[in-house]
Amino acid sequence: MPLVILYHSVYGHTARVAQAVAEGAGKSGAEIMLIRADEVDEAAWGALDAASAIIFGSPTYMGGVTATFKGFIDSTSKRWIAQRWKDKIAAGFINAGSLSGDNVHALNQLLICAMQHSMIWVGAGIMPHQFDDHHVNRLGGFTGLLTQSDNETPDVTPPAGDLATAKLFGARVAQITARLQKQA
Repeated sequence: MPLVILYHSVYGHTARVAQAVAEGAGKSGAEIMLIRADEVDEAAWGALDAASAIIFGSPTYMGGVTATFKGFIDSTSKRWIAQRWKDKIAAGFINAGSLSGDNVHALNQLLICAMQHSMIWVGAGIMPHQFDDHHVNRLGGFTGLLTQSDNETPDVTPPAGDLATAKLFGARVAQITARLQKQA
C-alpha cells in the first residue's frame, strides 16, 4: 500500500515531523515515500496519483501554510478537475513556532485542499493527557497533527512528545488506509 507524505520544510523542523510520521506509518507495512512540496516533478506526480493515501504537511507561516505549499496546492488543479484523487485517504500535519500561531487555520487549508479533491480525511484520533513537551497530543489537535518547534535547531525541537504523536498519527493513517482497502 503506497503512502506519500508531501510536505514543505524551511528550517528542517517540519521535515523532522514528516520523518516521524513516515516511521509510524512504515510500521504498518505501508510503502512510504517522502516528497518535498518544492521538489514535485513528473515522477512525484505519478507517485501521488498512485498512492493509496497522501499525508500533507507544512509549517505555519503568518497563520497559513507556506507560500511554497500553497503553490503546490494550486498546481493540483488538473488533478482536481479530473478528480484523480477522489476517495483517496488524506490527512495533514502542521508545525508552528508558537503554541497557537493560528496553526489550526493552516491545518484547515490542508483539509480544504483534500475536500476539494473529494478525498477521505483522517483526523488525529489521539487523546491529549497532559500538556507538556513529553506527552502525546499536548496541543490538543483533532482535525490533524499539530506540532510545535521552539526557536532552536531541528535536532533539539520539536519535542519528544510531538514526535511520538507524529509516529502514532502516521500509524493511524496507514492502519485506516489498510482497513478501508480491505473493505473495498
